[in-house]
Amino acid sequence: MLRASFFPYQLRFKRPAGTSRGVLKTKESWFIIVQQEADMSVRGIGECSLIPGLSPDDRDSFDPELQRLCENINDYENWIETRGALYPAIRFGLETALEDLFSGGQRVFEQNQFTCGNNGIAINGLIWMGEPDFMQQQIREKLDAGFDCIKVKIGAIDFEQELELLGMIRREYGPDIIEIRVDANGAFLPSNALEKLKRLSSFSLHSIEQPIMPGQAEIMAELCEKSPVPIALDEELIGVNDPVSRRKLLNAIAPPYVIFKPSLLGGLNATAAWAMLADTLNIKWWVTSALESNIGLNAIAQWTYKYAGSVHQGLGTGQLYTNNIPSPLIIERGQLFYKPVLGWDLNALQND
Repeated sequence: MLRASFFPYQLRFKRPAGTSRGVLKTKESWFIIVQQEADMSVRGIGECSLIPGLSPDDRDSFDPELQRLCENINDYENWIETRGALYPAIRFGLETALEDLFSGGQRVFEQNQFTCGNNGIAINGLIWMGEPDFMQQQIREKLDAGFDCIKVKIGAIDFEQELELLGMIRREYGPDIIEIRVDANGAFLPSNALEKLKRLSSFSLHSIEQPIMPGQAEIMAELCEKSPVPIALDEELIGVNDPVSRRKLLNAIAPPYVIFKPSLLGGLNATAAWAMLADTLNIKWWVTSALESNIGLNAIAQWTYKYAGSVHQGLGTGQLYTNNIPSPLIIERGQLFYKPVLGWDLNALQND
C-alpha cells in the first residue's frame, strides 16, 4: 500500500526574471512525497511546478486536487486516466515521484554514464530579458563560462534594441563559434511577425521559439513555410493531449522544430508520445525545463539523456534560485552534469 503527502515551496529568483508575460521574482512549486507502508524510510519525491500565465492547471483548485490525489494515492492510475490531463503539472510530479520510489528513493532512475557523472548534456545558456546593459552582461557571462549555444529571450524591450544586441554578438562571434536561439514567447503580432523574422535572419539564428501566440495554426503554418528563421513550436503544444489532436496539429503547421516542457505537457510519458510522433514526421525536437527546482530538473535531465539526441537542450535553469535544493546537478563548460559525490540535501525542503 502507498501513502502520499504534499507541501508547497516558493522558489526565489536570484534576480528578477523578465519574460514577455512580465517579471518573475518568485515561482510556486509543490512537492509530492510517495512512500510504501512496508518501508516508510524510502521516499519518492516529485515536483509540481506552475508558471503563472502559462501552466494550464487551475491554480484555485490545485491544492484541493493534490489533497484528493494523496488521499486516494493507491488509485493513482485512475487519477492519471481521468484527471491527469486537467493537471499536467501534478501528473508530472506524480509520475516522477513514483519513478523515484520504485527506483529506490535516491533520485536516480537508472544507472548510466550521466548519473555516474561521466557524461554531460549539452545545454544552451539562457539570457533573460531586461535592459540592454543587463542582457549584454549575461551574454558575456555565458560566453566566458564556455557555452557555445545561447538562447536570448526577446519581446519585452524595444525590438530595435534587441536587434542591436544580436548584432553585437554576431560582430564578435560568428555562427561557427556561437549558436544563437531566440524565444519570442508569442510576442510578435501576426501582422508584423514575418517582417520581424526577416530582419532577424541577418544574424544567422538557429531558430526562434513561438513567434506568435498559440492557437493560430493557419498563420503559424504560413510563417513556418515562409520564415527565413526556422520556427520551433513551444506553447503551441500545451493542452493538446490526445494522439489524434497532436498529429493534426503537427501536420497542419509542419514546423522544423518542436520543444517539450514535461511539466506543461503532462509528464514524461506524454513527452515521450510527442517525441515519437515528431520522429515519425521528421520534426526535430529538444527538451526544456519549466523553471523547476533541482528536483524536477533532475527527472527531466535523466529522461533527456536517455532519449534525446545531441542537440543542445534547455536545462540550464538550476542556478536561478537562492533557495534551490542542493543536488548533484552542476553546469560545467556549457554542459549539465550529475555528480553523485555532491549528494542531495533534502533538509533544505524543511528549513525554508
